[in-house]
Amino acid sequence: MTAAEGTAHHPRVAEVAQLLRTAGVPGEVRVLPESARTAAAAAAALGVEVGAIANSLVFDADGHPVLVLTSGAHRVDEALVAGLLGVPSLTRASPAFVREHTGQAIGGVAPVGHPAPIGTLVDVELARHPTVWAAAGHPHAVFPTTYDELLQLTAGTAAEVGPGPAVPQEDHR
Repeated sequence: MTAAEGTAHHPRVAEVAQLLRTAGVPGEVRVLPESARTAAAAAAALGVEVGAIANSLVFDADGHPVLVLTSGAHRVDEALVAGLLGVPSLTRASPAFVREHTGQAIGGVAPVGHPAPIGTLVDVELARHPTVWAAAGHPHAVFPTTYDELLQLTAGTAAEVGPGPAVPQEDHR
């Protein structure tokens, strides 16, 4: 079995693909030959603008997970998002916290397929792109979707999550 075949059969990728089919999302999971743990890597592999990549960033809000799906060309203003959520502060989640609450590893966190629902904000900047690419449960797997589908799939809330262009920051794609 090739690495690509192994990724396609990975339990998290298979679960995400099934959830997408059940939800009626027409886009198919695509396995990339190289790991795409960052928005820039995913954009390069897909030949799209970095802004069309939906970073899945998990934050810890007083012990509760919050998923922010943000444009790869946009950075998250943690103080702004904390204010939107009405919490005193928001911190980047540790890899263990991400895995516990999403069932997925940093670098491949999908917007769906978590053990329990996670409150989700969807960056309004993603609406600028007719096709948005999101992680599919593994660093080598992505799927095409739309801004509206992301809102529907996640029961998310549209939000302005940052002031503008991204600065280098590790993402949880």
